[in-house]
Amino acid sequence: MLVGELLPLVRMYWPILLLGAIAAHLFSNKYYNGLNKYPAGHPLAAYTNWWRFFDSLARKTEKTHLAVHQKHGDIVRIGPNVLSFADPRAIKTIYGLNKNMTKSDFYPVQQAVAKGVRLQSLFSTKDEDYHAKYRRCVSNAFAMSSLVGYEPLVDSTTDAFIEQTQQRYCSTGKSCKFSRWLQFFAFDVIGELTWSKRLGFVERDEDVDGIVKFIGDFLSYAGPIGQMPFLDLIIEKNPFKLQLQKWGVSKTVFPVTKFAQTQSGRRAAEMEKIKQDGSLDEESGRAVDLLMKFTQAQHDHPEFMTDKQVLSSCTSMIFAGSETTAISLSSVFYHLVKHPRVYKKLMAELDEAAQNGTISERDHSKVSWAESQKLPYLDAVIQESFRIHPAAGLILERVVPPQGIHILGEHIPGGTIVGCNAWVLHRRPEVFGSDVDAFRPERWLEAKPDRLREMKATMFQFGAGARTCIGKNISLLEIYKLVPTFLRNFEIDLERPDAEWKTHNAWFVRQLDFNTVFRVRTVPPAA
Repeated sequence: MLVGELLPLVRMYWPILLLGAIAAHLFSNKYYNGLNKYPAGHPLAAYTNWWRFFDSLARKTEKTHLAVHQKHGDIVRIGPNVLSFADPRAIKTIYGLNKNMTKSDFYPVQQAVAKGVRLQSLFSTKDEDYHAKYRRCVSNAFAMSSLVGYEPLVDSTTDAFIEQTQQRYCSTGKSCKFSRWLQFFAFDVIGELTWSKRLGFVERDEDVDGIVKFIGDFLSYAGPIGQMPFLDLIIEKNPFKLQLQKWGVSKTVFPVTKFAQTQSGRRAAEMEKIKQDGSLDEESGRAVDLLMKFTQAQHDHPEFMTDKQVLSSCTSMIFAGSETTAISLSSVFYHLVKHPRVYKKLMAELDEAAQNGTISERDHSKVSWAESQKLPYLDAVIQESFRIHPAAGLILERVVPPQGIHILGEHIPGGTIVGCNAWVLHRRPEVFGSDVDAFRPERWLEAKPDRLREMKATMFQFGAGARTCIGKNISLLEIYKLVPTFLRNFEIDLERPDAEWKTHNAWFVRQLDFNTVFRVRTVPPAA
């Protein structure tokens, strides 16, 4: 009887009821968890995550976050349940060990899919126990002690990169889209490191199988969608779509996943032997690659490491191992050519190191990892490039445990999403000096020990805590070797010296319109 009486009223007044429900929802968001006490980055930010979504879609979120913190202070509300922190002291609490903070729903958006099943990677999983077990299994593959074994693989791609730069650009005078060219280098290094096989990006000077485009498009999707993760469950990972893949009706496979499956499949017999006896033939003279390391981990931890985990690890190398390294390399070279004084000073250090024997003579004037660690100005240039243009351009989100937590003296309720943006942290004048917007490598050489420790503790380009990028050491190996090697071989100029590059924040802040010309450089002989 009551329902019969209400239905005509609902039909008559549904627009008012709908508006009332929306208003109640927005009002609830505004005062959710008492977060209304914190200033909002935008008037809409307190009411809806759509503001975050559209800001991310504008591809300049790193600039937005810098602006809102400069205006509102160290704690800014950027969503109904999201707080951004600018004070470096928050890093230890948000990302520190044993804080019971977990990753948010932003990260599973970036999971690859194979046969209708999500592939949880070290980066994308929210399950901290799963992450801890996974990391223990593969940590040896990424340890600093393993770098010496990977160096010949990086050298192989470096040789090809130098040769192709000479043939395609120096000898022809053609302009180079340097960011894209560096991404091709990073992809081929990942191919060598993971499967002992270059993938052909550098030799062919093309996007093999459209992988670069796919990753660019995927990150452009993940950035905005990650601000409202439920959209991913509707668009890409809805149960109907995943079930069709499981049944084989839909053959859609992430190109990156298919790529990793193909490369790994070529060495299935060799990997089966490692799975059986767990031994790596390190005496053969052949470099041990990551696929071998992952498969050895499968032998050592059969209760956890499955074929799916090995595939996920290889897939993650393509996703994370190319984009961020290429962005960092682009930052180094761009800021060098934009600052001739710095460029000249670094070249003087490299030439002197060659003459006094710090750098040995090798094919293509390659610089070893050990040698690069003896070049203080090179280190300062790379650190300053990390500081001025970190790869990640969004906050690294964490969820506060149910009991809540104190951050910067504030009690933050359980369930709140909190995080820091590297672009904000890296421009703290009390840490880095009043000229934080200037590219000045000398700040890393002039700082007193206490200040230098604080600067290094504030650097956030690889994240922090237990979820620090596990591939950090591999990225550093590539960067510290390629930068001095390339500079010893070529002189670099901007195609248009007065032009500024453009940036595109697709979660990682990639660079556009970085066009250069190269000339062969006469390398001063080593001692």
